[in-house]
Amino acid sequence: MSVHEKFADLVGDWAGMNSLWLSRDAPARVSDTTASVSIGMGDQVLSMQYTWSDKGRPQEGLIIAQYNQKTAVVTAAWTDTWHLSDMFMACRGDVDENGMMTMAGTYAAPPDADWGWRITLEPQTAAAFRLRMYNISPAGESDLAVEAVYARTLNA
Repeated sequence: MSVHEKFADLVGDWAGMNSLWLSRDAPARVSDTTASVSIGMGDQVLSMQYTWSDKGRPQEGLIIAQYNQKTAVVTAAWTDTWHLSDMFMACRGDVDENGMMTMAGTYAAPPDADWGWRITLEPQTAAAFRLRMYNISPAGESDLAVEAVYARTLNA
């Protein structure tokens, strides 16, 4: 199965709300978000470019994911001007029976051990999907850091 078979309904332009949590006790920082999703390279690569803002400062992100039909493994690269800004995070994951793509990677947090980051891309209907990102401590504790809920734009 190609990425296209799982995520064909995501191709197009989207708008919604983005929530960012800096800690589990802090209130969400909410902003508008947009996304543009395309599939290319023989239906093998999904590309999602997205925008959001924090305290009025525009932010951008990019996810490039590929699904290997033989191994049922997703490999991806992710970057975001707010979270990473100067590098790609290499991610690896899978697609579950409901069509949710999960990708995970790590980032350095010197002088402490590396932290984890998990991203889920969940198609809900042909007109809606959800993007979630979780920060994972070296001890394995997972906290929701970002949730973006998208609806297809009218011009799509």
